[in-house]
Amino acid sequence: MDHKSFDTLAVHAGEDREGNFGALSVPIYPASVFAFSDADAGIAIHNYEKPGYFYGRLGNPTQTALENAVAQLEHGEAALALASGMAAASAAVLTIVKSGDHIVAPESMYSTTTNFLKHVAEKFGISTTFVDATDAETYADAVRPETKLFWMETPSNPLVSITDLARVAVIAKAAGIVTVADNTFATPFNQRPLELGIDAVIHSATKYLGGHSDLTAGVLVGNRDLVEKARHGANKFYGGNIAPQVAWLVLRGIRTLALRMERHNTNALHLAHLLVSHPMVAAVHYPGLASHPNHAIANLQMNGFGGMIAIDAGTAEAAKAFVNKVKVCTFATSLGGVETLVQPVALMTHATLSADERAKAGISEGLLRISVGIENIDDISQDIFDALG
Repeated sequence: MDHKSFDTLAVHAGEDREGNFGALSVPIYPASVFAFSDADAGIAIHNYEKPGYFYGRLGNPTQTALENAVAQLEHGEAALALASGMAAASAAVLTIVKSGDHIVAPESMYSTTTNFLKHVAEKFGISTTFVDATDAETYADAVRPETKLFWMETPSNPLVSITDLARVAVIAKAAGIVTVADNTFATPFNQRPLELGIDAVIHSATKYLGGHSDLTAGVLVGNRDLVEKARHGANKFYGGNIAPQVAWLVLRGIRTLALRMERHNTNALHLAHLLVSHPMVAAVHYPGLASHPNHAIANLQMNGFGGMIAIDAGTAEAAKAFVNKVKVCTFATSLGGVETLVQPVALMTHATLSADERAKAGISEGLLRISVGIENIDDISQDIFDALG
């Protein structure tokens, strides 16, 4: 489907009205088993010689509709929908690398991804060098003969730091290395890494793609060869398949993605500017601010700066006091929903890292992550200012 605007594409991506008898909403296919019309057709479908479905863990029409939708939004050849963002991340990693291989990844990113890479190092002998991903040249400096994957997360969790995707892609291609970017914070509304030369993208669809804090899902998008290897490898063997009911919920969320992201973007930018001058805030991290160290790169590769802000309240006690006081905002983990969520990072999502690891990643004890929702910005900002004191 070729639409001129992302807004229109988000509404129609993945639809097949003829195949679905004119239904505007893609039907949910809860079947775990699909019958065959005859022996030859059944054998051909089962052996992937003919299109069709045969077992729910390996795909169904609702899942296919979601995959087609996200592939269209990211301008990728193919997509694979999975049960969670980490299922997408692990499927990507374990499709690209094997024992003895080497990965280069950011030292500051989602802590579960960091811990997953430590896990595969311990269990499978797949090593990772963690670098300052705000400097693309650190990827080049970390390359070894056995390096097979450059992992990126931009904007990063939680400091919303930015990696120069186009530059890292050039470095990787020169060395024959595969590149994967976690595009969860940006969404394809704000950033499309595949257009900048990155090989594959992952999403925690739990966040902005779903958008309503009511599902858990993930998506891997990229060239067809990589995606199909993940589909018939990691997805099949490790069982991280998505449920059709969840796939339908993600599709429903995508229909309003453009509208929601417009509001997330404008609310977060406005709030970030307000917080810069607040006396109780030691630092504001938001790539839309001219003072952000990676603002120039963000301005080049992003269409909007997203809904995520990090602020430094100074101490862990100040961060705890803040989340105890908010009333409009909600103290909860996760992000990307329509409601504004706040969370003390060092005490929660990144508590699994050592104090030294947090310090190296730039995560202070008083760091607060704010997932700015779509509520009225005056209500959000007043609540945050009241909580800061």
